[in-house]
Amino acid sequence: MLLGAVLLDQLLGEPKRWHPLVGFGVLADHLETSLNGNGQSFNRMKGVVAVFLLLLPVIIIAVALQNLFGLIIDLLVIYLALGAKSLAQHAQRVGGALQLCDIDRSRLAVSRIVSRDCESMSPQQVAAATIESVLENGADAIFGVLFWYLVAGLPGVVAYRLVNTLDAMWGYRTRRFQRFGWFSARLDDLMNWVPARLTAISYALAGEWRNGVFCWRNQAHLLDSPNGGVVMSCGAGSLGLMLGGPCSYHGEVKPKTVFGIGLTPGTGDIYRAIDLVHRSLFIWLLIIIIGGFAFA
Repeated sequence: MLLGAVLLDQLLGEPKRWHPLVGFGVLADHLETSLNGNGQSFNRMKGVVAVFLLLLPVIIIAVALQNLFGLIIDLLVIYLALGAKSLAQHAQRVGGALQLCDIDRSRLAVSRIVSRDCESMSPQQVAAATIESVLENGADAIFGVLFWYLVAGLPGVVAYRLVNTLDAMWGYRTRRFQRFGWFSARLDDLMNWVPARLTAISYALAGEWRNGVFCWRNQAHLLDSPNGGVVMSCGAGSLGLMLGGPCSYHGEVKPKTVFGIGLTPGTGDIYRAIDLVHRSLFIWLLIIIIGGFAFA
């Protein structure tokens, strides 16, 4: 089932229209506006209620459809939850623009996959931001999906991807979302704890093992995210790159730890990061297939 969904993702890519996660995001936005008002409410319980109001009906509907149509629903849901081809395509657009020395187009392309300000980025900063996004989103959009299907089947995939979406929408430490988005952010951290570390191991296996593990052990705790730090530091070490450094968010420059080991990133390293994720995906699928035969 997982192999079929991965192949479907590689063949079709992300749906251009009517993606369920887009509709879910619109629904979540309306609910947040209704419960959180103008963002002046500091009641965490409203955020908890919002998460369950959004998750439970969708999970129930998905299970009901599974009971009606069987494993075809599993295949469809996993395909929609995966984002391997989309992630690679976004990164390749950045790399293609940099190869043509079109810095404006590369900044526009990278702005679609990162939340930081991109208007004044140098080519090196554009490449670094893209690689960081590829490494971190590889865990969210690929390996977390595979893990949760193995652990909890269809409900696990649906819950994981929806929580991941809510964290992307509400998990900001701003006045509006600091309390309302607290539960979705912590739930996302919890659901990603194991997948992030398995992703880091696969990055180390697919790249430079010693450097990857060294950066993981010595640098992961220096980054803000308890899971993103593990994935990005190990990935940077596995690629032999130095990433991180100060970034601008909403016009304010914020310090960010430099992490990794080796060289500063260039355009070609974007494609190396994509290859690292693809090799890691091959390792995951190989282990899953061998395990499936072993326990059949």
